[in-house]
Amino acid sequence: MQPQTFVFFGIVGSGKGTQVKLLTEYLKKEDNKETVYAYPGAEYRKLMESGSFTATLIKDSINRGELQPDFLTDAIFTNILTAELSPEKHLIADGYPRTVKQSEVFEKAMKFFKRENIKIIYIELSKDEAMKRNLLRGREDDTKEGLEKRFDEYVNNVVPAMEYLKGKPGYEAFSINGEQSIENVHKDIVKALGF
Repeated sequence: MQPQTFVFFGIVGSGKGTQVKLLTEYLKKEDNKETVYAYPGAEYRKLMESGSFTATLIKDSINRGELQPDFLTDAIFTNILTAELSPEKHLIADGYPRTVKQSEVFEKAMKFFKRENIKIIYIELSKDEAMKRNLLRGREDDTKEGLEKRFDEYVNNVVPAMEYLKGKPGYEAFSINGEQSIENVHKDIVKALGF
């Protein structure tokens, strides 16, 4: 299998993280190639724990469910690629791009790293179902107000970021029903990708 590039989109609670893990394991079984997982969210959490000046600047806005400045997220994403990506590895982007500006940077990065046939995986989930799942998770930033804010950010920023990429040559988009069991979502992703 040629090294593949995937971009995951889905509202908070759509199970993106779980599906990324399952797809990574599936790819490993198929061809034993490594997968670079570009997930700025994890890097932001590390940053917050570092106690640095940057950490103090982003802490409050992260807890309020706000998107972080484009330049910072772009830098984090770019750092992951420059440190880890090579031609024979798969790439999965999760939680990036989240604004149209980031989509433009993403597109340039893909050209630079010679990644082609990029597959967008959109896990669809209704707002009601997402709200229910997130409140069950019980994370401290998962308050009803915080979630409302994240849903708004999603509709106003993330969906346009996805739409921007969807129409581009070399990008193919797949919508997956996220309101079914984890196993069935995974099966639908594998089937949609034609593996």
